This record gives sequence, structure tokens and C-alpha cells, in this order.
Amino acid sequence: MTKLEHIEKSVTDLAPDEFQKFAAWFERLQATRWDAQIQADAERGALDNLADSAISDFRAGRTRKL
Repeated sequence: MTKLEHIEKSVTDLAPDEFQKFAAWFERLQATRWDAQIQADAERGALDNLADSAISDFRAGRTRKL
């Protein structure tokens, strides 16, 4: 059994209250990793083109209020 298969089985076997706790923990983990990835992308300039494009669209009047 692979590590992933073992994890999947373990999660499937959780009691409902344990599953809720696991789900909340996993959601926090995903958010933390996402934040770290966005931070790393921003620091290496990977988002600069997107920001420049958004600013250009705004200045050209190609945006709308949300």
C-alpha cells in the first residue's frame, strides 16, 4: 500500500468528529501553503505582469466596480 493509499484509508475510517477536525486542519494547511506560494511568486516577480496588466486596464477604463 502506498503512503497516499494509507492516508486515504485512514481518513475514510475517521469518526465524524475526527473527520471534522482533520478537515479543518487540512484546510488551514492548504491555506498556509497557498499563502507561501503566493509570497514566493510575488518575491520573484512572477506576478508583476499580472499587476501591470491590471493597472493598465484600470487606467484605460477597461474595468468595472464589483
